[in-house]
Amino acid sequence: MTEQDPIAQTLSNMDRGCFITVEGIEGVGKTTNIEFIRQYLSGFNIPLVVTREPGGTGIAERIREILLDHDQETLADDTELLLVFAARAQHLNRLIIPALARKEWVVCDRFTDATYAYQGGGRGLSVDMISQLENSVQGDLRPDMTFILDVPVELGMSRVKNRGQLDRFEQEQHDFFERVRQTYLMRAQASPKHYRVIDASLSLPEVQKSLENALSLLLVSRGIK
Repeated sequence: MTEQDPIAQTLSNMDRGCFITVEGIEGVGKTTNIEFIRQYLSGFNIPLVVTREPGGTGIAERIREILLDHDQETLADDTELLLVFAARAQHLNRLIIPALARKEWVVCDRFTDATYAYQGGGRGLSVDMISQLENSVQGDLRPDMTFILDVPVELGMSRVKNRGQLDRFEQEQHDFFERVRQTYLMRAQASPKHYRVIDASLSLPEVQKSLENALSLLLVSRGIK
């Protein structure tokens, strides 16, 4: 996006939709709780788009298949990182940015925090390299609020094993996911204004009550509630 891009100019103002992302290691309950977020926000007649990363558009979903398929040729770590941002660039330009410019709210299952956590913390790739790609692909666009659903690695992986066949990331070892989890928590600690860490090891009603409280404050800040 360049300075002359009218969509980028629109997104530089507060007069746009709200961008919410939901993060966490495997097995934290993102799918269930994103549906709760969708239903809660829909109750206020907020125009809403729910999407995911990697994915969200036809091309980005095809890249997702490569990233998750453990039967493919082994991916180099740098290749994995570049594919993640290739999918993100397509997703942003074809779905997220136009929706925000239309003043729709966007709720995304994972975004760039996942890249810092999985490719940075998990794979050990350079944070500076990730940051450069983030700035190049996203410009100034960042989520308005990020929910990190947090559980101990043992609990998350025990939930995942009940799903059946595991994808390429789900097959990683405990230490990998511990690094991912700690990266998420460090990012939240460094910028508490933009993150809410939700204890997803609690009962589902308790988790969703925490989400509801945080969403209520967000709606108040937006003059909706």
